[in-house]
Amino acid sequence: DLVVEVVDARVPRSGRNPMLDRLAAHRARVVVLNRHDLAHPQTTKEWVEHFAAQGVEAVPTDGRSQPGVARVATAMRHLTRGVRGSARALVVGIPNSGKSSIINGLLRRAAAKTENRAGVTRALQWFRLQPNIELMDTPGILVPKIATKAAQWKLALVGAVPRTHYDPEEVVAAFHRWLHARDPHSAVPDLETFAAARFTRRGGEIDYHNAAQAYIRTLGEGTFGRISLEAPDDRH
Repeated sequence: DLVVEVVDARVPRSGRNPMLDRLAAHRARVVVLNRHDLAHPQTTKEWVEHFAAQGVEAVPTDGRSQPGVARVATAMRHLTRGVRGSARALVVGIPNSGKSSIINGLLRRAAAKTENRAGVTRALQWFRLQPNIELMDTPGILVPKIATKAAQWKLALVGAVPRTHYDPEEVVAAFHRWLHARDPHSAVPDLETFAAARFTRRGGEIDYHNAAQAYIRTLGEGTFGRISLEAPDDRH
């Protein structure tokens, strides 16, 4: 009856499976812009307006924050109020988008397993949210081939791609080139500066590989500030 699509708010374009528009074309849908606390507020507002123009309600939230998740529950009740009997909601999204965190927030308990990596949910799980709404948690499904190089490094940064499937040094380098092109005066360090301060071995050798992994974690923790990697008016 309802599709709850969970998308990382930093990558609302690359972080969606385009097949869903066709598969769920005739279902009510709410897009949950999860981890909005890590994304730029103005850019997230633009994405909400972008989805609204397409007739889709988008709800910015942080799966760890009850007020944000409550807005998702309100949207779900609104979109299923015409359903007779028990409404069924399918929670979908690419790996590590935060589906299980949203479900746990809705249920107010740790029912679905969560970790900050791709591929944690491996089976379908049903949960009863309210007497008249059931939720199905699903494994994250990534497209067989990521369309562009830009999408590849963006999805790696937000944890949608398994850590064994990319070179962290290349991902960080691509991110910083993109950031510098957008904001030459950004205070976010490049990998060399970041590594020199923390990952210098005896003899002056720098461990760039481990530094790059730490850089990605630091970015994901919001230490470098709130950064959106895509905006609605970006060129595809």
